[in-house]
Amino acid sequence: MYKLIALDMDGTLLREDGSISARTQRAIAEAKAKGVRVVLASGRPLSGMARFLDQLALTSHQDYVLSYNGALIQNVGSGDVLSRNVLTGKDVRELYRLSQQLGVNIHAFSHTRGLIAPRTSRYTEVERSHNDLTLTLVDFAAIPEDEAILKVMMVDEPALLAEAMAQLPETVYQHYTVLLSTPYFLEFLHPHSNKGNGVAQLAAHLSIEPQAVICVGDAGNDAHMIDFAGLGVAMGNATDALKQQADYITLSNEDDGVAHVIEKFILKQP
Repeated sequence: MYKLIALDMDGTLLREDGSISARTQRAIAEAKAKGVRVVLASGRPLSGMARFLDQLALTSHQDYVLSYNGALIQNVGSGDVLSRNVLTGKDVRELYRLSQQLGVNIHAFSHTRGLIAPRTSRYTEVERSHNDLTLTLVDFAAIPEDEAILKVMMVDEPALLAEAMAQLPETVYQHYTVLLSTPYFLEFLHPHSNKGNGVAQLAAHLSIEPQAVICVGDAGNDAHMIDFAGLGVAMGNATDALKQQADYITLSNEDDGVAHVIEKFILKQP
């Protein structure tokens, strides 16, 4: 019997217009009524998830959320932090120097200052508007070395970012979790931070075995949780790599793929 389902948001829970279908909302409500934990697991900051948590009534002291690709896990109702793995200003400085060498733009999420960047760029503006954030321009070369940073992102045109990713030194992969969450977002997190570790920590906290967990996603930043889950599900619109990794491929985000998974594997179970 499945007891927890972790859902990616963009390209998974959300349709292309950023909405959640009535069928999906109904399926999530029915899963909750059966006692199944429904957890949103996103690369977004919590501010970019809040209205969807409200819409799905996932705001009680029984509800948890994974933000920043698992770097932060917290109770929604109380705000209590279950786990936080952060980088530092020193990491930002090093990755900033690397971004300059590679010729791509960069921004980061500071624990105290929110979204920060050395300059505005097209995809930093996408991040800002997508999550209704305030952008603070900061000299990345002068960030205090001990400032807590939730994640750093290289952001640019997909072709430029793909070229930059191909040139990343091997040492970068040794020091960070590196995720391509969209063709224009390359993310760098604490080496212990990813959605798989986040869902694993939460499941252990709730005394839920991996076999009782479903994880659903569409992109590279979902791979760790798809691997962890008893049932790893790729959306119909997922990357080919994620589809090959998944135990099951559902419908696309435009065709209520999340609702299909819940109806098939949760609502029909005893």
